[in-house]
Amino acid sequence: MVPGLPGTEAPFKMKQMRKTILILILAAATAFIAASCSDKSEEILWNPEWNEGNGDDDDPDEPDPEEPEGITGKPRYVWIDAAANFEDYANSEDNIKADMQKIKDAGFTDVIVDVRPTSGDVLFKSTTADPLKKVDAWVTGGYKWLERTATFDYLQTFIDAGHETGLRVNASINTFVGGYLCPYGLGYDGMLFREPDRKDWATSINAADGITNTMDLMDESSDYGPKFLNPANEDAQEYVLDIIGELAAYDIDGIVLDRCRYDDYDLMSDFSDISRKQFENYASITVENWPDDIFEPGTDGLEWSATEMQKLWLEFRAKVIHDFIVKAEKKVHSVNPDTRFGVYVGAWYSTYYTSGVNWASPDYDTSAHYWWASENYKDYGYADHCDFMFLGAYASTSSIYGSGEWTMQGFCEQGRELLMGDTVFAGGPDIGNSTGWTEGGQAALIPDAVDACITPSDGFFVFDLCHIKMYDYWDAFKQAFDEYLSTVE
Repeated sequence: MVPGLPGTEAPFKMKQMRKTILILILAAATAFIAASCSDKSEEILWNPEWNEGNGDDDDPDEPDPEEPEGITGKPRYVWIDAAANFEDYANSEDNIKADMQKIKDAGFTDVIVDVRPTSGDVLFKSTTADPLKKVDAWVTGGYKWLERTATFDYLQTFIDAGHETGLRVNASINTFVGGYLCPYGLGYDGMLFREPDRKDWATSINAADGITNTMDLMDESSDYGPKFLNPANEDAQEYVLDIIGELAAYDIDGIVLDRCRYDDYDLMSDFSDISRKQFENYASITVENWPDDIFEPGTDGLEWSATEMQKLWLEFRAKVIHDFIVKAEKKVHSVNPDTRFGVYVGAWYSTYYTSGVNWASPDYDTSAHYWWASENYKDYGYADHCDFMFLGAYASTSSIYGSGEWTMQGFCEQGRELLMGDTVFAGGPDIGNSTGWTEGGQAALIPDAVDACITPSDGFFVFDLCHIKMYDYWDAFKQAFDEYLSTVE
């Protein structure tokens, strides 16, 4: 998966566009696919530099906690997608250990290990979710299932190998997902397919021909991809929170929620009876013509205007995600107070409202800057409930430096303005799927990409490890991080 694409939480707003991109990637066989408020005084436990300029007042008499040996400068993360790296790691502890050393030698300080891809099954011990046994991927020989036959604890192996090497180890999960419908006749997998009695957990979209549960959309040529859970469904929320609690029991440095948002159908999601009842209760109204009084059937986006009812609906969706973030943060810290909690989001804030997410500070007045936001939309910014955040600065190779959205530098500079010091963040590129990156051969641009993102951010992250390996970018990242460190040492 690409964090944010589908959902992932990506630089493309509409589901059909994402599908077109994915088909091209598969056809070219250039990338793997898969269905991506705490006490701020704890930030210093990671890196003192993260506190610079974020508005926190540190106690000058309190000694700085000891950092892992050999770590200097801002944190530098590499994302390890479960499906994209499944062939290398699912059945080989040795491969995991070897690559942790390569990651450390390249100058990274942290890994983010995806342990719940879009099928919703998991790569750690759980009594709630089923263990991940297979993923769909494009590998040598074509598009097929890759199976896991090993029994070692996947996440624990990364923790042990990473910590032994001197890396911090963070785990990520795809949040509101429950299954995956594959293209090319490969089939499907996941909880929603195995447990049909949970069908009402799945998203119901406001389709052109009427409100439709996405589990009834099984055309692999047009409806493939993750099967999302309805974020407003309390049973689905409790299920995911139980998974998060089990994950927090591990000795990990941080937990990152990916796809903690509404379905890839954007503004078509979710129009179930559950969502209707919650919205009417929230707004203290009765929607006489559902869903037409909010959106006409088939509406998946807005074009430069929004009614007051539509703004209220967007506000409600942001509240649903905000309130879940609050619950998830409390769950993590109730199990392990030392584990940092955060999210991945797409940095394209101007259109991310279609996913039901306000990742900004609640002090940022969204309505003063964006026409689609109600006056109360800002109240559901959730940055103050995160220990850290990851912004996908997924611009093209021709848009590394610049201002505003759709340049890497601009994405990160805007992120700092939106977060207003409520949390620290790392911005970074997708070096395998964004325009100009897909064919590799861009090692010369890596130092610029790192500089453009790490300078305005509190850290740097890159998606994904598989692309570093595929295109042999190890030396390019070593050079980029050495150049950065020369400015701070």
